[in-house]
Amino acid sequence: MTSVKIMLNTIEDVKSFVTIVTKCPYDVDLVSGRYAIDGKSIMGIFSLDLSKAIQANIHADANESKEFIEEIKAYIVG
Repeated sequence: MTSVKIMLNTIEDVKSFVTIVTKCPYDVDLVSGRYAIDGKSIMGIFSLDLSKAIQANIHADANESKEFIEEIKAYIVG
């Protein structure tokens, strides 16, 4: 599993992120505080506090997740 911190600041960011995640054959969970939701669920993402960074847990090995991380680079923070 690989983890990165992301920020989704706008509705367009959320839509774009879900489009990217939906293409992945593996699971991506988003964790905010004590909540964990499926990264492929647009409604789930909107239930999170998007004013703070969210942890994305990518359930794939480093080689598999490399391309995905490159695609979401615009959303990755510190």
